[in-house]
Amino acid sequence: MLTFPNAKINLGLNVLSRRPDGYHNLETVMIPIPSYDILEVVEASDDTDSLHSSGRPVDCPMEKNLVYKALCRVRKRYDIPPVTIYLDKQTPDGAGLGGGSADAAFMIKTLNDLYRLGMADGEMAAIAAEIGADCPFFIYNRPMMCTGTGTDLSPFPLDLPRGLWIVIVKPAVSVSTREAYAGLTPKQPVDPLARVLSLPIEQWQGRLVNDFEESVFVRYPEIGRIKQQLIEGGAVYASMSGSGSAVFGLFREIPDADAIKPLGAENCYLIKELT
Repeated sequence: MLTFPNAKINLGLNVLSRRPDGYHNLETVMIPIPSYDILEVVEASDDTDSLHSSGRPVDCPMEKNLVYKALCRVRKRYDIPPVTIYLDKQTPDGAGLGGGSADAAFMIKTLNDLYRLGMADGEMAAIAAEIGADCPFFIYNRPMMCTGTGTDLSPFPLDLPRGLWIVIVKPAVSVSTREAYAGLTPKQPVDPLARVLSLPIEQWQGRLVNDFEESVFVRYPEIGRIKQQLIEGGAVYASMSGSGSAVFGLFREIPDADAIKPLGAENCYLIKELT
């Protein structure tokens, strides 16, 4: 069975408070974007699971890959025979785009369909939450308000204007979640996230904020420069996604190649129509 796990971006990300368990309460709206990996699952010809990857390098053994972890989590509940997994990676890791989380969630959905397990979205989301905070979003894969540690989801009535284009820029650096939280001080937002997203998109910049930017831009000023270049290149809104390091810009029209050129062809990996 062949599927195409998509990536996501965060529209706003407020880190509200530190929890007693050491994690943080946050709020963000995630939306799917047209950046795709390719995932294929077939029954194994022998009695052994295997994972074959191509595309962007995946620097971890099979046992630590989120796709294989998803298989193991489903197998704890259901009798799944050995499978052969083919994963072609296109969405970069360490970018805040949820590429690995999407692969894991789509693995759960693929197994559900392939073996007719009959799991509802809620059960699949619960399994996904055991793997990572972003994973449950990709079970639903539509605009969602994410609260708590990011796994408490509710549908969000986002009304984006038609004809938006998205540019994704991934610099050479990657930012770990632990690193992004270093130096960050939780706080309540000046403007409630839902209220800002109800405004016209031209009013988002400066109001719709990603709290990780403050600490990440100090450590990696090139990420902050990319955001500013996207704005100067005509983006109606630009932001770092998640904990970084990818930055996205939303444009009313297809971006001018000359405006995007200073970002570097090696960094600008996606220019597509979003809506």
